[in-house]
Amino acid sequence: MAEEKLPPHDIEAEEAIIGSLLIDPDAIFKVAVSLKPEDFFSETNRVIYQACLALYQRPNEVINQITVAHELMRQDKLEQIGGAAFLSHLISNVPTSLHVEYYAQIVSDTAVMRRLITAARQIEALGYEASPDVAASLNDAEDILFKVRSRQGLQGLVPIREVLGQYFEGSVPPTTLRTGEIPHILTGFAALDDSLGGLQRTDLIVLAAKTSLGKTSLALNIARNASINQKACIALFSLEMSRDAVVQRLLASESGVDSSKVRLWHFSEKDEIKIMEASGILSEAPIYVDDSPVLRVVDIRSKARRLHFERGIDLIIIDYLQLIQGDGKNETRVQEISNITRALKTLARELNVPILALSQLSRAVEARPSHIPQLSDLRESGSIEQDADVVIFIHREDLNCSSEDWSRLHDIENEPYPRGIADIIIAKHRHGPLKKIKLLFLENITKFNNVQAEPISAS
Repeated sequence: MAEEKLPPHDIEAEEAIIGSLLIDPDAIFKVAVSLKPEDFFSETNRVIYQACLALYQRPNEVINQITVAHELMRQDKLEQIGGAAFLSHLISNVPTSLHVEYYAQIVSDTAVMRRLITAARQIEALGYEASPDVAASLNDAEDILFKVRSRQGLQGLVPIREVLGQYFEGSVPPTTLRTGEIPHILTGFAALDDSLGGLQRTDLIVLAAKTSLGKTSLALNIARNASINQKACIALFSLEMSRDAVVQRLLASESGVDSSKVRLWHFSEKDEIKIMEASGILSEAPIYVDDSPVLRVVDIRSKARRLHFERGIDLIIIDYLQLIQGDGKNETRVQEISNITRALKTLARELNVPILALSQLSRAVEARPSHIPQLSDLRESGSIEQDADVVIFIHREDLNCSSEDWSRLHDIENEPYPRGIADIIIAKHRHGPLKKIKLLFLENITKFNNVQAEPISAS
């Protein structure tokens, strides 16, 4: 029978760490945060390291050969590790603790490899179970791998001097962004970007409006601007519209050709030239569209993580929140939406990307004379307003008031009829002030343009 191959390990590096701790009481500060007892392959070395950590966690205790031997004796494990003589052996093999962090990295890396082997076996077992829910099995497999990867993300305290340096250099800590990653996603609307500082990574941004007010158009405009201007990679989950409908809207907005002509292919030769030019621009945009009409959060998470691994996502857009399926645990729809928003917020943090989720409004907004939306109007709200970092509403006064009624109530010279003017209301902003931003909506080409911004008075 062939000899069983041992998993990756480095006993010499493990012993060098223990020896360093025994000769230098301060060495523990360099490894305690990142190195765990389970990272040691040798049971003997693991037991000694646990004893060192036990001393480290007590006030006024030092780590040396005598104190560690006493701690092991207290735990009735001194003889198990080979007695005090083995501790002397470890000290004699390490002349200096100078390289303890280097040894710790070796031990940590080999531990990751062993966890990867274990993960492979767990994934193999999932395959043999042959569950009828293939999507759930794939998600479980991804979770297993993600847990291996997440152990590598530990970050210690960073001196404020370093943080200040990164701030004034316009950068962020390297553990936060991948190489070449965009710090924040610009919507392309100056006033909105000024107010939000762009769409921030890990944020859940909810964009809500009544039907036919342009929330999908605004989301697509943001996707277009970010992908073309910043080369941001966009994952668009369109549960309501097909991929063809998404493309038609993007083409109309980019070309300036009436959307109905684009949809019906009723355009002139001049329009065709504009559409072909727009197609050339959009074809270079890193936008990935999934138009599956039935999606659970687990499906969105699985697909987003796969694209993020392969390409690196900068922004996720979901159109729209209330169409996401629940997990079928017989909860009320409000509870399901609450679970969905919490899961989306977790996904935003997990992938370190902003998630822009579109949402419907309840009919309560119609009952108010002003028709101006409020946070409580979020349909099946549950915890939407609690989980969201930013909530944005779209309001169109011209759809609630005719030009004749407006003229009777306003001085039209100073307050002209707001035809096509959309109020973009930042109703919640975890990181900054609330504002009302005006954009011009060109309905025939489903495109928003910049206008101006004004502060919202506190009430």
